[in-house]
Amino acid sequence: MDKNITLIGMMGSGKTTVAKELATKLSDFRLVDIDAEIEKSSGKKISDIFLKYGESRFREMESAKIRTFLRNENQIISAGGGAFENPDNRRLFLENSTVLFLKASAETIYERIKNESHRPLLKKNFSVEKISNILLLREKNYAKAHYIIDTDGKSPYNIVEEILGVLNV
Repeated sequence: MDKNITLIGMMGSGKTTVAKELATKLSDFRLVDIDAEIEKSSGKKISDIFLKYGESRFREMESAKIRTFLRNENQIISAGGGAFENPDNRRLFLENSTVLFLKASAETIYERIKNESHRPLLKKNFSVEKISNILLLREKNYAKAHYIIDTDGKSPYNIVEEILGVLNV
């Protein structure tokens, strides 16, 4: 296993929840949530950053955090849904961590996040179709992960057990 573990996937795929559960099993690993780190350092919610500065400024902040954290080892990194779209981020993740794509269907994602209001990319026209369109655009890059873990119909506990098996931990 590489020095870090990175979880990627669409919003609502379970990255944050699974990362927290995984951190309880791998006590020598530190949990890093890139979005939470951006919020902490900027003093602003992700949705406010999108609203005030736009997606491109958010992506710059995201890339800077990724570069900073990937200098360290023994981390479980929960990356934002779009972080893996950036070729530089993708290369850094793939070179400095074992990358796991938490795959979920558009319907599953919709059911998981339909009552949440802090998802900037879904503010307008939130639907299974919109999620499907975003997934379609991102899946070719998500598929470059070292491992793909299907999360549909699985509990966080079952997903973590599958990850531990894949990582041979």
